Amino acid sequence: MTTSAEPAHIAMFSIAAHGHVIPSIEVIRELVARGHRVSYAVPASFAERVAQTGATPVTYTSILPTDDDPDAWGTELIDHLELFLTDAVQALPQLAAAFAGDEPDLVLHDITSYPAPVLAHRWGVPAVSLSPNLVAWEGYEEEVGEAMTAPVKATERGRAYYAAFAAWLAENGLSEDVGRFQGRPRRSIVLIPSALQPHADRVDRTVHTFVGACQGDRSATQGTWRRPPAAEGRKILLVSLGSTFTKQPAFYRACVEAFGNLPDWYVVLQIGRFTDEADLGPVPGNVEVHRWVPQLDVLRQADAFITHAGAGGSQEGLATATPMVAVPQAADQFGNADMLASLGVARHLPMDTANATTLREAVLALVADPAVAARCRELRERLAAEGGTRQAADLVEAELSQALPKVRP
Repeated sequence: MTTSAEPAHIAMFSIAAHGHVIPSIEVIRELVARGHRVSYAVPASFAERVAQTGATPVTYTSILPTDDDPDAWGTELIDHLELFLTDAVQALPQLAAAFAGDEPDLVLHDITSYPAPVLAHRWGVPAVSLSPNLVAWEGYEEEVGEAMTAPVKATERGRAYYAAFAAWLAENGLSEDVGRFQGRPRRSIVLIPSALQPHADRVDRTVHTFVGACQGDRSATQGTWRRPPAAEGRKILLVSLGSTFTKQPAFYRACVEAFGNLPDWYVVLQIGRFTDEADLGPVPGNVEVHRWVPQLDVLRQADAFITHAGAGGSQEGLATATPMVAVPQAADQFGNADMLASLGVARHLPMDTANATTLREAVLALVADPAVAARCRELRERLAAEGGTRQAADLVEAELSQALPKVRP
């Protein structure tokens, strides 16, 4: 049920990364369909994807590495932190100029878009975070945050980073602590199911609302997948490591070895942009290889999913009741893999133990277990009850209903 908010100008801010743009796409499409004018600030590489929602792309130049060059992020936490701050400082004047004279009534922003809440403060409008992954719970800083940041703060480089960040906030009229600015938004719509959230019972629900998977018809932008004649009567396995960590020819060869010519199985193998099909060696007839597949469309027909356990893939597996073998590669994927395993719908298989034997054994055991199937169905129902895209749009309109009387006297 919508809130029937007055049509408004909404500005969304994100970075050029699939895992940050894609989760918001259906929410933006729904807001446009409800009559709102949405401006979406994003680097040019995602402008076409944004325009397909009906929103207006507002492009800016970013210095952040893209999915095409994951190694450019560096190897240490401080490398990542400095890149995000440097990008925010240089992007802020670009974005301020782009919206000059056309300021929005409400700001939506990805958790990585530091200029967005700064601009919302400058414009005197509410800011709402659209989080594509887990959020901080009560006690997070003491239990997790301090262990991550203490080594950084103990170095000269780390101290300089936090001082520069605090100075940038102060220059823009914000006096809050850097850690709170980064991880404690005023209001947050969480675009993952609560089942994937660690310590969900300790998350402040007055701030964070979980809406689960925000999905829609993606055929116009991603195409569709149809079961070929060779797959008739066979179980379908999807293998995908997402869009970034795909330079893994040995892993893909192990998947081919594990299921190639297995009579009851047909494999859809996505290898991404960094691996050549020639590196896989001979590929049997029950394996089809693609650089990119319409993942959600395949999952709706799949019996199992070998995944890197990114936030998007994890919740798509849950939403389609597909048992998963999680082979995490980086960042939050390790925690997601553990969560999926604890939910009883997946096996967490570390990359250094993932070979043809372990992959085949894990998939076959999951699919043969009726308890796994029952748990998958139960979680699919729980996700659907969280509301997805329509619930997210309702929450945005609820924020608008409170904000418009203040910004439109």
